[in-house]
Amino acid sequence: MLHPMNTASSPANPMNSARGTALHRQIFLVLRDEISRGLFAGGALPNEEQLCERFGVSRITVRRALGDLAALGLVERRHGRGTFVRGDAVTPWRPSPSLSVIDSLRKTATETVVRVLDVVQTVPPADVARLLELAPAEKAVHALRVRSNRDGRPAMLTDAWVPVHVGKRATEAALKKRALYEILMDQGVKFGRVVQEFSATVADPQRAGLLQTEVGSPLLKLVRLMHDLDDRPVLHLTAHMVAERASILMEIPAATVNTLTAGRIVLDAPGSGNPD
Repeated sequence: MLHPMNTASSPANPMNSARGTALHRQIFLVLRDEISRGLFAGGALPNEEQLCERFGVSRITVRRALGDLAALGLVERRHGRGTFVRGDAVTPWRPSPSLSVIDSLRKTATETVVRVLDVVQTVPPADVARLLELAPAEKAVHALRVRSNRDGRPAMLTDAWVPVHVGKRATEAALKKRALYEILMDQGVKFGRVVQEFSATVADPQRAGLLQTEVGSPLLKLVRLMHDLDDRPVLHLTAHMVAERASILMEIPAATVNTLTAGRIVLDAPGSGNPD
């Protein structure tokens, strides 16, 4: 991530036009992040000339980025004076109340509107089958859904796999009315250990279309493997979220700060996306 710098003494920091994301969009994402973190303290952004020098782009590219920020309501452009951060654009840090995994799932379900794209029994990919401890060619219930915010903007694309004996009631009709975890709990499933992995990726054409974002846009990726109380895997979920519309909050109790519960950073990990 690029940070504000003294452009009078620092060299230009050109953007990468080969990333697959338009230059003005890259600048928009950097400035949006810095605004949300309060780096401009509700004041003026650097002027167009300074932004051109900082990012190594043309004035028209900078203007497009500033226009997108204004359209989102984060800044206001004052003729002859510059571009200013709106007073309500900064999101202050606020600790999130402690939530269990089930409470978190319930909160997501109640605060979003679901659209079920597909529910089918089929053989899962090899990595998913391995994590769910399925026999070769054994089928699982596959559910693909989009969850949108109340304003209608897609917030999350979820790709879930459940062993057939656990998910036989997870039909398209049922998933339109209830969240998957509720259906499983109604069948007597009691959740135990959960393994999660967070990473970043970019939107391919299919995900970009479903999430209403640009191809190549940054996405947050969450892979979650849920077990029952007997430590049998019962749910494999992959969720993709548009980075500018979502964040992931975690609270680590002091008693677990020296355990893997606190998380572990894996660099250059082969097979990323498969929590084990």
